[in-house]
Amino acid sequence: MTFGILGSGSWGTALAKILTDNGHCIYWWNRSEEAIKQFKARAHNPQYLTSARFDINKLKLTSNASEVIENADCIVIAIPSAYTLDMLSGLEPTIFNGKKIVSAIKGILPMQNELLNDFLKEKFNFPIENYFAVLGPCHAEEIASEKLSYLTFTGVDEKCTAEIASHFKNSYVNTVLNKDIYGVQYAAVLKNIYAVGAGIAHGLDYGDNFLSVLIANSADEMAGFLRKAGIINAEVGYPEHKKSSTETHHNYAASVYLGDLLVTCYSLFSRNRTFGNMIGKGYSVKAAQLEMSMVAEGYNASKCMHIINRNIKAEMPIANAIYSILWENKDAKEEYTKIEATLI
Repeated sequence: MTFGILGSGSWGTALAKILTDNGHCIYWWNRSEEAIKQFKARAHNPQYLTSARFDINKLKLTSNASEVIENADCIVIAIPSAYTLDMLSGLEPTIFNGKKIVSAIKGILPMQNELLNDFLKEKFNFPIENYFAVLGPCHAEEIASEKLSYLTFTGVDEKCTAEIASHFKNSYVNTVLNKDIYGVQYAAVLKNIYAVGAGIAHGLDYGDNFLSVLIANSADEMAGFLRKAGIINAEVGYPEHKKSSTETHHNYAASVYLGDLLVTCYSLFSRNRTFGNMIGKGYSVKAAQLEMSMVAEGYNASKCMHIINRNIKAEMPIANAIYSILWENKDAKEEYTKIEATLI
């Protein structure tokens, strides 16, 4: 299987490292010709994860996205969700025919307020059977330093999901299989929102005790949304691998749900937590965005999920408060005082 990667940020670079460490030669898109030139000269990404070294002979670097897609069997899309539409909109409608796509964007498409697989179906008539997603809990920085990490691969075609996942498994990456393709993607979107919320709490000088209660309630709120949306019947204490393949129950305390939420809320590598921390300290949204060199997915996600939940009607006081702070310019301290009364 030949892999192509669209996106040269930290996450795209981490996934490229895994594949090339596993012996794959990959096609890799970077919009900047200058960055490609520096990459070839220095054998590392000049902008992200600079400690990760690459065998240049295993990389086909190009600024032409169509070249990557046409030459790869499986295309990994690792572009921030805010920019994904711009990149895809100029492509030919048949370019993905016969291809497999792995979403690594960990976000929802703003403006459309929809997951990537739904957009691909509408724009390219792309079948969900050929669509997969790779999720955490996993930070690109820990992949770069080869610290043991877990990646969850999800897809409706279980056999093909397992095959794709096998190409990413190695001494520092364990892979987990999952078929809850909508649930895990929405969980990934929501955990970014709650990580912004955890950062806001830290910026407002709440302590670890409050933060633990906030995150525990966020996990329950996330599971409640998934149940209300009819995506999964989320339960605790029933590991998925112990159930028959015909059942749709998933253990929301598993790594891809609760685990990803925890690491994104607590880790100093988390850009969403960093963004939220700045908001809590009094930065405006624009100032916090300018200060950061990477995209915090939770910002756009908070608005998208607020709109989506108008139809779902799940009880989401924490996510609603974060939306109000980021998009309605509500006072963070006042909103968190309201949150305090809802926590159990």
